[in-house]
Amino acid sequence: QVQLVESGGGLVQTGGSLRLSCAASGSIFRINTMGWYRQAPGKQREMVATIANDGTTNYADSAKGRFTISRDNAENTLYLQMNSLKPEDTAVYYCNGDVISLVPYGVSNYWGQGTHVTVSS
Repeated sequence: QVQLVESGGGLVQTGGSLRLSCAASGSIFRINTMGWYRQAPGKQREMVATIANDGTTNYADSAKGRFTISRDNAENTLYLQMNSLKPEDTAVYYCNGDVISLVPYGVSNYWGQGTHVTVSS
């Protein structure tokens, strides 16, 4: 069984910074693409940023220039550095990963439980 656990959310003022982490654990052979998604109250979940196993990144327009996604493949950990935060960044942030597991062998997509980010004006 594979688990993704996020941490690092909290309350921050406009213009502040937060660093989110996502630790993957379990019977993991390799994690392909990982990503951060967010869901604001009353809205659909949206992609924030993704990063492939080779480090190739993709950002939503709203995140470009302010957020940086990174990963530590050796530690199966994903990060999101968020700077210049705005009230509209308030949401639950979810970690996602395409995981190749060993037991049982196969590829599955996993979500974390989410971490709350609140940006006050």
